[in-house]
Amino acid sequence: MIHITDLSWSRVNHPSEILEDGQTVKVVILDFDDEKTRIQLGMKQLEAHPWDALSADLKVGDKVKGKVVVLADYGAFVEIAPGVEGLIHVSEMSWSTHLRSAGDFVKVGDEVEAEVLTLDREERKISLGIKQLSKDPWENIEAKYPVGSQHVGTVRNFTNFGVFVELEEGIDGLIYISDLSWTKKIKHPSEFCAVGDKLDVVVLELDIQARRLSLGHKQLTENPWDKFETKYAEGTIHAGKAVEVHDKGASVQFEDAEVEAFCPSRLLEKEDGSKIKKGEEAQFKVIEFNKEFKRVVVSHTGIFRDEEKKNVKESSSRNVTSSSNNEERSTLGDIDALAELKRKMEEGK
Repeated sequence: MIHITDLSWSRVNHPSEILEDGQTVKVVILDFDDEKTRIQLGMKQLEAHPWDALSADLKVGDKVKGKVVVLADYGAFVEIAPGVEGLIHVSEMSWSTHLRSAGDFVKVGDEVEAEVLTLDREERKISLGIKQLSKDPWENIEAKYPVGSQHVGTVRNFTNFGVFVELEEGIDGLIYISDLSWTKKIKHPSEFCAVGDKLDVVVLELDIQARRLSLGHKQLTENPWDKFETKYAEGTIHAGKAVEVHDKGASVQFEDAEVEAFCPSRLLEKEDGSKIKKGEEAQFKVIEFNKEFKRVVVSHTGIFRDEEKKNVKESSSRNVTSSSNNEERSTLGDIDALAELKRKMEEGK
């Protein structure tokens, strides 16, 4: 028996590829089992190992041609000489950072050209690359994608902290979740967009050495919180609706849909002692505005409490004024009495 792996140094899928019934062949005896009455034969052993016949001039960086003989998800084996195969890993098939199956690029039987990436004659291993035959998209990256430039990219995948957007094959950028929207509170990027969506972006930062591109989406529009800073300044009063009410307080929606304020539970109390319920509209006073953290804290209770304080202050002021007038009148009366007494004393003299 000649095992299929001993027919040729090259890969053989079926013996009929190189032999025919009745053909006379030369073989070498590899093993003889007297007990099992089996003889193991070989044909390829009559020829020199193909690696020994590999050109001594072949080196890293050379371009070679070959045929795809085996395909796997992680890469493709290419025969560049009879019995000499090199692996093209899927990561070396395209400049794109989104690893796909090798079957997306090549199929068995394809003739391909590749570059020699590593060559180990002792271990008889060689690795190849296809993408090296095309220009690296990161060359002249500063000219194509300068900081501040605007582009349209494709959403490729998500992480908990942001969105990866592909500007072109091999050029990906990250939009941090905080740079997606000025106003929306986004817990996960999938709430904002979907894989495959086209997204307008602006280049925020470019790190050539790390091959890292930082992108932004919200920066394409004006920050509305600049105008909110004036409109919802501390001390201003606005009509709002309690859209959510829980133990700690309530979320209050103002006329600007982008602005959602928080009212602590103790400050939801109304003048009659009851508390504002979900869906109820009321007046709220801004007691804190933080543009950086997009936080607005409001109070309903503070409105009528301020009125009470104001009334108390005005009442106190009136009492002081009345007392002052009485005192003034009393003083003037005393002066008149003293004048009269003085006149009488002078006449008596």
